[in-house]
Amino acid sequence: MSSPSSAKPRNVLITGASTGIGAACARMLSERGWRVFAGVRRENDGEALLASTKGQIVPVILDVTNREQIQKVVQDISIKCGAAGLQGVVNNAGIALAGPLEFMPLEAFERQFNINVLGLIAVTQTVLPLIRASRGRVVLTGSNSGFMCEPFLAGYGATKHALEAIADSLRIELRPWGIEVALIQPGAIKTPIWTKSREAAEQLFVGMPPQCEELYAEPIAALRKMVEKVPSMAIPPERVAKAVVHALEARRPRTRYPVGLDSILGSVLVRVVPDRLRDWLIRKFMGLK
Repeated sequence: MSSPSSAKPRNVLITGASTGIGAACARMLSERGWRVFAGVRRENDGEALLASTKGQIVPVILDVTNREQIQKVVQDISIKCGAAGLQGVVNNAGIALAGPLEFMPLEAFERQFNINVLGLIAVTQTVLPLIRASRGRVVLTGSNSGFMCEPFLAGYGATKHALEAIADSLRIELRPWGIEVALIQPGAIKTPIWTKSREAAEQLFVGMPPQCEELYAEPIAALRKMVEKVPSMAIPPERVAKAVVHALEARRPRTRYPVGLDSILGSVLVRVVPDRLRDWLIRKFMGLK
């Protein structure tokens, strides 16, 4: 990791900065001399961020599904940054909802795509003029589910698969302006997304047709047990923040950053292990038949 420097203006917008990975990135970058525009959903989340660091953090209320709010926030950032522009954007906002694809409401898929994909695109499109002005960088928070999706996470995995395509295409499109695009691929991270996902999954199963419980009772029970264990196996979000720092500061950033042993091993598995064998390994790990 490069050393902090204040020689040039360094401004970055981070979406989904209230907790977890986004908050860790905001703290780490601010402590390295970046002025962080931290996208949060509530004012008290912004206050908590300010209290957790001595660096320069500017909380902004930002819902990535609200196009008017995105425009207003970016206009305000443009005024504050002036000719210096924006040196980076970290598209981190996202949600994960679990459940059998056969019975998961379409609204659950729509919500994940609206936040994880369309919201990311809307933010990126809006900030690109500021990024271009400074030859800044675009960072996308993907997931190991983007290249090896687990059962019952089809909706979430589909959104992260989409980010793989977006990163590849955007990286080439922006090359003429020297704008680097990096995709972060975390595995299991100790963040509130697991608690939120577990609570959301419990609600999703409520009201589903009786066939859902009849057909998926055992695998759903196995999934819940696995989710309960994940936080103990997960790595701290600061590990992801270090990858984001490298993506923003390194002279030659990587195009992809798998973070965590599960993500690194998964990236190898998809390249060398046949699909059927990989399916069997995943079922064994998750306790599925």
